[in-house]
Amino acid sequence: MALHILKRPETEVQALAQALVEAKKQVGFCSVCFHLSAEPVCEICRNQNRDNSTICVVADSRDVIALEKTREYSGKYHVLGGVISPMDGIGPDQLHIQQLVRRVSQQDMKEVIVAISPSVEGETTTLYVGHLLKPFTRVTRIAFGLPMGGDLEYADEVTLARALEGRRELD
Repeated sequence: MALHILKRPETEVQALAQALVEAKKQVGFCSVCFHLSAEPVCEICRNQNRDNSTICVVADSRDVIALEKTREYSGKYHVLGGVISPMDGIGPDQLHIQQLVRRVSQQDMKEVIVAISPSVEGETTTLYVGHLLKPFTRVTRIAFGLPMGGDLEYADEVTLARALEGRRELD
C-alpha cells in the first residue's frame, strides 16, 4: 500500500489522508452489539426483519462482515472486541463479555452461536463465553472447515455458510 501511495500525485494522497481522518472521526461502535457504525445503533441492530432471538458472537467486526457475505445468517451479532489472550494482557474484562451476558440474560434468546476463529485464544474465549451463557439459553458453535489458527475473515463464503449450518452444542 505504501508503494502505491508513493506513486500517486500529492493531491490524491492528501484526499486519501483527509478521508481517513474523517472516517476515524465519524465511525465508532454500536451501543448494542459493538460492531462498527457511524450511528449510535448499527444498521443490523436497527433492522426489524432480523431474528432477535439469535445472537452470533464474534471476535471483531471483520467477522461480522465475513458472515454477512454468506447471506445465511439472519439474526443479530455481538462483537467481543478480541479474544482472551493472557500473553497479550487481554482478559475477559477487556472484552465486551459482560455486556453480552447482560444482553442474553435480559432477552428471550433461543440460541447464541459462538463464531470465533479456532486458535488457542479463540477456544479459551469460546469455552469461557459458553460457560457464562449456558444458564440462559442454548449455546452452539459453528463447525469449522478451517485449520486451527485460521481466521474467519479469510474464509470463503461457502466454507463459512457450511460452518454455520454445521454448528453444534458446546460441551
